[in-house]
Amino acid sequence: MALATNLGYPRIGVQRGLKKALEAFWAGKTSSNDLLETARAIRKANWLLQKEAGIAHIPSNDFSFYDHVLDTACVVGAIPKRFGQVSGSVDLQTYSTMARGSQSVTAMEMTKWFDTNYHYIVPELAVNQDFWLASRKPVEEYLEAKALGVETRPVILGPVSFLLLAKSQDADFNRLTLLDRLLPVYEELLAELVKAGAEWVQMDEPCLVLDLDAAALSAYKKAYAMLGGISPKLKILLTTYFGNLDKNMDAVLKLPVAGLHLDLVRAPEQLAKAVSKAPAKMVLSLGVIDGRNIWRADLAGALALVEPAVKKLGQDRVLIGPSCSFLHSPIDLEAETKLDREMKSWLAFAKQKLGEIAAVARAASKGRRAVAAALEDCRKAMRAKKTSPRIVNPAVRKRLAKATKTMAKRKSPYAKRIKLQNKHLGLPHFPTTTIGSLPQTPEVRANRASYKAGRIDRAAYENFIKEETKRAVLWQEEIGVDVLVHGEFERNDMVEYFGEQLKGFAFTENGWVQSYGSRCVKPPIIYGDVSRPDPMTVRWSRYAQSLSSRPVKGMLTGPVTILQWSFVRNDQPRSTTCRQVALAIRDEVVDLEAAGIKVIQIDEPALREGLPLRKKDRKSYLKWGVEAFRFSSCGVKDETQIHTHMCYCEFGDIPEAIAALDADVISMEASRSKMELLDSFRKFRYPNGIGPGVYDIHSPRVPSKEEMESLLMKALDVFNKEQLWVNPDCGLKTRRWEEVRPSVAAMVAAAKSLRKKINSHAGAAV
Repeated sequence: MALATNLGYPRIGVQRGLKKALEAFWAGKTSSNDLLETARAIRKANWLLQKEAGIAHIPSNDFSFYDHVLDTACVVGAIPKRFGQVSGSVDLQTYSTMARGSQSVTAMEMTKWFDTNYHYIVPELAVNQDFWLASRKPVEEYLEAKALGVETRPVILGPVSFLLLAKSQDADFNRLTLLDRLLPVYEELLAELVKAGAEWVQMDEPCLVLDLDAAALSAYKKAYAMLGGISPKLKILLTTYFGNLDKNMDAVLKLPVAGLHLDLVRAPEQLAKAVSKAPAKMVLSLGVIDGRNIWRADLAGALALVEPAVKKLGQDRVLIGPSCSFLHSPIDLEAETKLDREMKSWLAFAKQKLGEIAAVARAASKGRRAVAAALEDCRKAMRAKKTSPRIVNPAVRKRLAKATKTMAKRKSPYAKRIKLQNKHLGLPHFPTTTIGSLPQTPEVRANRASYKAGRIDRAAYENFIKEETKRAVLWQEEIGVDVLVHGEFERNDMVEYFGEQLKGFAFTENGWVQSYGSRCVKPPIIYGDVSRPDPMTVRWSRYAQSLSSRPVKGMLTGPVTILQWSFVRNDQPRSTTCRQVALAIRDEVVDLEAAGIKVIQIDEPALREGLPLRKKDRKSYLKWGVEAFRFSSCGVKDETQIHTHMCYCEFGDIPEAIAALDADVISMEASRSKMELLDSFRKFRYPNGIGPGVYDIHSPRVPSKEEMESLLMKALDVFNKEQLWVNPDCGLKTRRWEEVRPSVAAMVAAAKSLRKKINSHAGAAV
């Protein structure tokens, strides 16, 4: 039979149980044993659910307390020296410090996982790196499932992708030279899995969908020549996802592995070549159910891909699964009680997708008649969605058709604009600001929840938000911040807040997806044409500005980020949807300016995230992505200063696109990577204002003034004093006031100290 398989299941638990357990442990309210017990309960529920759904190949070791790449670093002993000498397994406290940092030690760098909104912890490797089997987590979790009567397929990040995703800790070197040191650890791990009774192991090698050179392909050949021969009892499923193997296909099909997984949602065109060239005994795992979106699968369309492969290969050489892990999917549609019946009929979350996988596998084995009812129900739902009147808005389409290129251009070039803005705003050198949000305290969240539940009325809730905003504005004035923010206390999420006020969006109650660690997001669903019926932020921005004579930034989320951080309709090009969002944001920008807001920030942290993985596909994306931002930002006068923000991505790939946004000021994450982004800007001279972050907001540690001043001095090697802004890496929503107050005060002090030094140097020169 063609068997149903899965690559990974959400690890956050029902009602975000892992998040709550982690944060209680970090706060010292619970013990490590309490956290471990929560983890065991989540794993057990996941395994039993998948077994009941008819999944034959169930993953284990897909669970993580924070991140699976960090887990892999701990398994192979790649633990930076600053976290202390580790002789056995890394304990939970050390593990958490590696991810989050502490007052005495900085966290490891964090960046986006390929083109998703999931963040992974970047391994740090030295030129003389030692590896050893420091953790047996994959073996322990396999045995844990086995004790429950569930046979699983352990999931391990493959050795070559691990090295390619890592960074050099000291002098730059080719990390693939460490492969010979790393492979014996993988060999030892696989040997232990064989001893434990594992029949299959899932070796994730997502880097195989990237543009790889001969050295990387040679590394894959070496790695799997060794690992493929560990034991005749162990079968390796080499797993790829997020794209097409393309030119790497021939090399991959020659590797001595038992199976190969292909993402046929992103790249269905690669199947024909794989079927025709696969070795005689190789199993193909066909990823035909979308692991990254929430739309119900076209079961007939999936079968149209699967059936020719089954006919050619035979049922015993075909697995049916998702395109990628369900890490990127909400857990259960049944938990949604407020979505209307029509909307729910169009959707499938992770639990429902398990049923889709099982249905396709059953049809592939026993024919379509075996799942005739499911196929007919799917066909009706898809037809109803296609003809639903809530999908199309003629006015939106007419406006977009009339949009002109001049709408994507500021009235004057930056050199002219900045002179007017300097006169208009009167800011000092190294102006200080924060990225937008301030701590969302338990009191803020409790008041929002009470208002939504009807326990307090609108007037009481808004009075509370006004007081929080007032305190925040006055505090910023008191410590000397130059461009203030209102704190965003009225906002639940930087995308959801806007989506709730735009037409064409739907929202879930429990559609949580892990972004990093304990941080979960609830992406909106873009199902129809997008428009803005009313102003969204003007009222709160106007109120905040009324409290201060200093400029208070209007805060918006940009069109590409709204697109990337939503579940997007799949019935039209993403570029079309993005342009619709851009025009809606443009209306808000113009209204903010009319309300007297002099500085408007349009955040685009996801611009780099959405970059296609293959270089040949990037030009088109960057063209419409940049255009969408400019549509949103270019409706204002020269005097109005437009800011944008980006974080936790590899910016070196797109400096020209960042410049093409033509924002007056861009702020960027930089502190975790110790200003690594400066290397990119040494090669590309960025012309506009820029604020490389000097304060890591994803760590509880409070940085010193001297530490931040040192980072600013590094930045002055690349940018001139007229360009440089001073700001944190990202918004401060997730931090506590006890951390934020001293950190931002130290940041302001660092900027003031630098002004004095620069002025004294200038005076000495005169």
